[in-house]
Amino acid sequence: MEFKDYYQTLGVPRDATADQIKQAYRRLARKYHPDVSKEHDAAQRMSEINEANAVLSDPARRAAYDELGQYRPAGGDFQPPPNWDAGFEFPGAGMGTSATDAEEFSDFFDALFGRLGGRARRPGSRYGPGAAYSSASPSASAQLGRGEDHHASVVLDLADTWHGAERQISLRVPRVDAHGRTSLDSRTLNVKIPKGIRAGQQIRLAGQGGRGVGGAPDGDLFLEVRFNPHARFTVDGRDLKGVLQVAPWEAALGAIVPVTMPDGSTLKVRIPAGTQSGNTLTVAGKGLPSQPPGDLDLSVQVVLPPADTPQARELYETMAREMAFDPRSTQAANQAGQRR
Repeated sequence: MEFKDYYQTLGVPRDATADQIKQAYRRLARKYHPDVSKEHDAAQRMSEINEANAVLSDPARRAAYDELGQYRPAGGDFQPPPNWDAGFEFPGAGMGTSATDAEEFSDFFDALFGRLGGRARRPGSRYGPGAAYSSASPSASAQLGRGEDHHASVVLDLADTWHGAERQISLRVPRVDAHGRTSLDSRTLNVKIPKGIRAGQQIRLAGQGGRGVGGAPDGDLFLEVRFNPHARFTVDGRDLKGVLQVAPWEAALGAIVPVTMPDGSTLKVRIPAGTQSGNTLTVAGKGLPSQPPGDLDLSVQVVLPPADTPQARELYETMAREMAFDPRSTQAANQAGQRR
């Protein structure tokens, strides 16, 4: 994916003011709007100009785009780093875009902002005290005097969902100064992480959004939860998935083996006799501790001990001589049985 230089598209410096961006957009629109332009590529150019303006004229998107620019490669394909947008606090529905814009703009824009908007607008799945989140538009909210709701994404450790936790979260808030230039302020909040929260759900912090007008209540802050990658487990909804490595004798004879869970606790898992590599063992109710709890799915991986000592080689030679086991003929017999 190609990195889009929106400043270059509008022909403005990176420290351009809001007025300079507006003037550049109007000038280019007069030149390339398909209704008036005679340029052969007017429609394509106008789409690029609209996309650049949609980012640089919005303080939230511009702040995030400028942050992302430090990861821009010297050449070649560009992919945004994982969770690059976490910790940005934005008013309204976040950095999202309309369905019309999502169809018109490039894959680069959609990778940065389209995904965020889709999640921010998803109803339900919210945690926190107080009344349900109002679906009123920002303009309607402003007319009522109530402060605008804000949104941000936060990245937590998987262990935080097991028992709940309290974490200190730092957020970056875009501001436009008196000269029309965008900058980032920061603030820190102590946040209670509910037990069983899942990726994509939101924690509602009442009164931590935009300021109300004329004595009206402040808006709320919604924190969308993501999880840091775990060394041994992945999450699929409520279910927890991982790889369980076992010794050959444990797989062949059956065993009870310990599994260390993300919160540090130990779960004893029974390995049935005759378990093969690739088999999946499901432990019901031992996934994420939500309501209802998810399951723990463990993909078995049989690990051979190395034949790196004379004794180990002798044991393998004894097995080869006395067991007369040919895995290729066994596999063929199993496949023939499945065809019948």
